[in-house]
Amino acid sequence: MEMTVAEALIRCLEKENVEWVFGYPGGAILPVYDALYHSSQIRHVLVRHEQGAVHAADGYARVTGKVGVCMATSGPGATNLVTGIANAYMDSIPLVLFTGQVSTGQIGTDAFQEVDIFGITMPIVKHNYLVKDPQKLPAIVKNAFHIASTGRPGPVLIDLPRDVAESRISFKYPSTVRLRGYKPTYRGHPSKIHEIAELIRKSERPVIYAGGGILGANAAAELLQLAETISAPVTNTFMGLASFPGDHPLFLGMLGLHGTRYANMAVTECDLLIALGARFDDRVTMKIKAFAPKATVIHIDIDPAEIGKIVSVSVPLVGDVKLILKDLLPLLEKTDRSRWLARIAELKKQYPLTYDREGGLKPQYVIEKLCEFTRGEAVVATDVGQHQMWVAQYYRFKRPRTLVSSGGLGCMGFGLPAAVGACLGSRGQPVILVTGDGSIQMTMQELGTMMEQELPIKILILNNHTLGMVRQLQEFYCEGRYMSVNFRFHPDFVRLAEAYGIPAYTITSEEEVLSLLPAALAEPGPALVNCLVPREENVSPMVLAGRGIDEAIDCS
Repeated sequence: MEMTVAEALIRCLEKENVEWVFGYPGGAILPVYDALYHSSQIRHVLVRHEQGAVHAADGYARVTGKVGVCMATSGPGATNLVTGIANAYMDSIPLVLFTGQVSTGQIGTDAFQEVDIFGITMPIVKHNYLVKDPQKLPAIVKNAFHIASTGRPGPVLIDLPRDVAESRISFKYPSTVRLRGYKPTYRGHPSKIHEIAELIRKSERPVIYAGGGILGANAAAELLQLAETISAPVTNTFMGLASFPGDHPLFLGMLGLHGTRYANMAVTECDLLIALGARFDDRVTMKIKAFAPKATVIHIDIDPAEIGKIVSVSVPLVGDVKLILKDLLPLLEKTDRSRWLARIAELKKQYPLTYDREGGLKPQYVIEKLCEFTRGEAVVATDVGQHQMWVAQYYRFKRPRTLVSSGGLGCMGFGLPAAVGACLGSRGQPVILVTGDGSIQMTMQELGTMMEQELPIKILILNNHTLGMVRQLQEFYCEGRYMSVNFRFHPDFVRLAEAYGIPAYTITSEEEVLSLLPAALAEPGPALVNCLVPREENVSPMVLAGRGIDEAIDCS
């Protein structure tokens, strides 16, 4: 069947069962948009900025586990994707991105809206392509989806020159992928699995340290079974939150920089640390020499490059964490570790998460009540800052893939467009955006996308009139010299919401939280809640730079 490459591209996306494409059209990508016009299967979301497109595709991928897809034109359209690509790369999110490019004869001539997006993105993609041979387009798309979604997931970019897009080819979509240099390891080595089982049997104080790889492998059920079988407490990285029920007795919460003190102390005291789909990042380990100093460390991960990169590992095992746990669980028997669990209970009692409810409406209280009103079952998207950490501490996620947030890159402005993508992929689950007054202003134009798509997203702004996390860092590291963090002007967020046709509320007290927050959550469509909270409130506990995770301080 003969067709243009642009038409073939849309057929490829249909073969990959793509439901949504997020994008923004332009001259170089025009042939693809013209072909997309004729698709009855794929729906396109017109964002207000290309950064919104990649974040929305990212949010969709996080809640569904599918590959997110977005498109942009050449030049500024392509460069506006870069932050979102880096964000997906650091958090291992499967995306396939299509950018228009000037015609092949113009490449390298500084033509109108020409940039080398292939070269620009090379360090922040799992793989990328510049399509020069029209006949190779179907195989490239097939390979791109395979690479993005297998092994350690990540973004793949396809740059498509306009003349190539307009070329005609005989279309045939490959049935198989042939990539000689790309063969991820999925099955764990049997002898290593038996060795791990023996170490678990001998351990008296095990802790399971679970990261985002649990969600990427859809291994939440196996994680729960492992914890309950061996009676081991579970601590999550930020990216691992929602992989283990937040209301489970074995749950320790998040560990590290702003983790619970009892999680940090449990890791410090454990004799066996079972790391599953985690990469020992700096916000978890802090002072490496003081991290899990008494523990034998088991590290299971799909990416061999992560094992031993930061922390010395006693037993490394490369493979898919779900498959490895399925092989490991039959080798384990139900274990009574009542003494260790009694110590965990003692740590929880000694170092509870607390905050002072005096002095205004506290953001921690807002998040606690949000969790109560939603029973921990909503999809919660966040931006980056203090509000993100309060969600991590006080929202008890019950279901996998219900936290949508920027982890490794720490990208302000991620939340709103990501919530758009998450809402389109959530299949009716309520979606709530928790954001800050700084973050929301970075991408608030996507309120237009949200309304155009008729999405019932509830937006909760923890408004402290400052860049709260930076202000907190300046308090501790700059002796309280607050430079360029306090806002002297804000838009009226309630009137802004009303300009978009969104019902809006302002909350200033605990009493209003109890009355107005349920009202906002009950709105049939979207709603915005502007919560006025104290500027001086800090995220606590906190581990200062250069200290071990067992040295966290109360900085409230």
